[in-house]
Amino acid sequence: MNRLNRHLIDIDESYSQHMRFALGFSGQLLAAGAACFIHALLPFLFEKTGSRLITDLYDRMVTHRQDLKYTGGRRRLA
Repeated sequence: MNRLNRHLIDIDESYSQHMRFALGFSGQLLAAGAACFIHALLPFLFEKTGSRLITDLYDRMVTHRQDLKYTGGRRRLA
């Protein structure tokens, strides 16, 4: 079993499910980074956007991890 398969099996996701989840995170991180960058130049813009997006991502990641923990490494079906 290679590293990719082991990770996907551990989190009980298909390649496309994992890609969708990870790309959603990366898009939100890029948006948070852009908001922080713009805020650095123009402090009156995006005063709370970057921190709110990062907090949302953290909450989403912790929830995802706890879902896996409580289901024995397997995702619960919604």
